[in-house]
Amino acid sequence: MKIKVCFLVAEHPFLDARIFKKEAKSLLSKGYDVTMIVPRINGYLFDIDGTFFTNQFHSQTFIYEGIKIVTYERMYLEKHIKKLNYNLQSKKQGRFIDPLTQLGLAEEADIYHAHEFFSLYSGVGIKRALKTLSKKSIKLIYDSHELVPDPHEITSTLMKKHMMSLLQSMLKEVDYVIAVSESIKAWYLSINPFLPVEVIYNSPPLTTNYEPKNFYETTFRIVHEGFVSKTRGNLRKIIEITEICNQKMDVQFKIIGGTKKTDQDIVKIPPHLSNKIELVDWVNYYHIPKEMENADIGWIDLNTTYSLNNMYAMPNKLFSYLNNGLPVLVNKCTDIKNFIQTHQCGLVVNKSEASVEDYCQAILYLCNNRKELKKMSVNARKIMEELYCWEKMEKRLFAVYDQLSSQGKVI
Repeated sequence: MKIKVCFLVAEHPFLDARIFKKEAKSLLSKGYDVTMIVPRINGYLFDIDGTFFTNQFHSQTFIYEGIKIVTYERMYLEKHIKKLNYNLQSKKQGRFIDPLTQLGLAEEADIYHAHEFFSLYSGVGIKRALKTLSKKSIKLIYDSHELVPDPHEITSTLMKKHMMSLLQSMLKEVDYVIAVSESIKAWYLSINPFLPVEVIYNSPPLTTNYEPKNFYETTFRIVHEGFVSKTRGNLRKIIEITEICNQKMDVQFKIIGGTKKTDQDIVKIPPHLSNKIELVDWVNYYHIPKEMENADIGWIDLNTTYSLNNMYAMPNKLFSYLNNGLPVLVNKCTDIKNFIQTHQCGLVVNKSEASVEDYCQAILYLCNNRKELKKMSVNARKIMEELYCWEKMEKRLFAVYDQLSSQGKVI
């Protein structure tokens, strides 16, 4: 009999690259029976870029690419932190009445895989209920895409205290944590040194038909993966970097991800840079390598001032760049800095808050040192082939599931 897996999703779109395209599809290919319970907003499922699927996916339950999808109207449990803490401390499974818990309970899966802080809460409720009502011992995985609560985030001290208390209680009932960086893994181990934790990076499948780059064209092309908005994507820096660099060399910036519909009237490229900055709408996950073919470097700029998550981040775009042989230019973030210095696959501006001028100097250096850039590119592609592509991360995922399945408690 197949082992049944149930993904619990509280916030992410159901086609999320990590959740659906990689983890769920990999487990399905391995022979697991996979169900995903995912949120709607105002009755609609939503895509990666936030747009609603108004013309499809109307059924509450359906099969998509071999995976059972169960849907519910999104809840906002963050408004009820004190009550959640009370429910958790009560040790009574009957207090978990949210729809994600109830739908998950109905699946009676063997392994539950929670993808956010609040879906983990539902996972704990399901685990307790199945133990009490059905005498069934299940396994619970917490896939921590980020640190919640973020110790550096600007929010009330009391809220952080309640959130941390909730996390500590939930971790006592977790069988395995999956983290997305080594520092986040260490953070969890500082809470509980005996907690099983595996790092599974947000890596894409290895790009096929890859052609090594020569880096000898006159135009120097920079790519930024991710949408831009009033608050994300650093469009101001992109515009200023492009403007200043073009005083000394031919630089073009390509933004892959477009804008959110709510920001389309606000996010504008100055007319005099229209032939220097290309804004590409959100593209299919599998088409990203094609969009990066002619680029020379990939750019990452993370605000670490009020975010330990950004300090510890190893974002999707990092591995997209490396997968396509693009050296990475980034400001100083703990994990990315260590990674780049270890593998010699990019350049780190050694400032937590790198300025436009800092990036321009770095770009000029890379542009004038093409042989070094070429070596970085070769290293980038090599480490993806040998260590970090999804085909390698998939083995880590399978190892976690094999371990849980072989412990004798999954029935």
